[in-house]
Parts: sequence; structure tokens; C-alpha cells
Amino acid sequence: MSDTPRKLKYASTHEWVRLDDGLATVGISDHAQQALGDVVYVELPTLGQQTAAGKEAGLIESVKAASDLYAPVSGVIAAVNEALQEAPETVNADPYGAGWLFKIAPDDLTELEHLLDADAYAAACASE
Repeated sequence: MSDTPRKLKYASTHEWVRLDDGLATVGISDHAQQALGDVVYVELPTLGQQTAAGKEAGLIESVKAASDLYAPVSGVIAAVNEALQEAPETVNADPYGAGWLFKIAPDDLTELEHLLDADAYAAACASE
């Protein structure tokens, strides 16, 4: 069973979101990184880029597959985890910590209410 921290919100596309000092930090869930296998490349969005909830924001590649990354909330890309360019495997080792992907300055915090809580996300994963 994968780890699903209760303090986070989750998109059905397997991204997690944590609000930190007004920024939405985004990563992929433990479930997603396990399904992908060893991550070998991460293409992150551009700083300052405007994005919308549900819009493609990047790409993550593993030894098994390539998957799109989606913005769980609308806003401006405020930071990207540049360390992943040299060490993409960090996503596997620490998906909820050092393996974060990007941060969004959200346009509308109420969009977080449309995301899944930990229980709903775990249930959705169990039914896949």
C-alpha cells in the first residue's frame, strides 16, 4: 500500500498539492511514482508561465513510460525543482519531500476544494 499523507490534496491525475506560504507546492503521489517505476527524466514548466487547473504542465519519464504532469490549480509557476534535472530519481526516493516538482502562485484558492482528500484519493487508487 502506498503512502497517502492526510495533510495533502490530490488530483485524480495523481498530483498532490500542499499550500505553503501562499504557494501551492505540487508533486506526484507515492502511488504514481510506484506505478511509473524508476524516474529517469522530468520536464518542468517554465517559471512565470500561466497555467490552468487540469492543463498539462510538464512531463515525467520512467524506465516504463512517459506521463504528462498536470497543474492541479490555476496560477503562475513560481518555482521549479531544478535539482530534479540532475537527480530525477529523487521523485522515487522522496515524492512528498525533496521530490516536489513545481510551485504555483494560485489564482483562486477555492480550486483546492475540488481536489480529493487522502481518503478519496486512496479509494480512487484502489479502484484502478
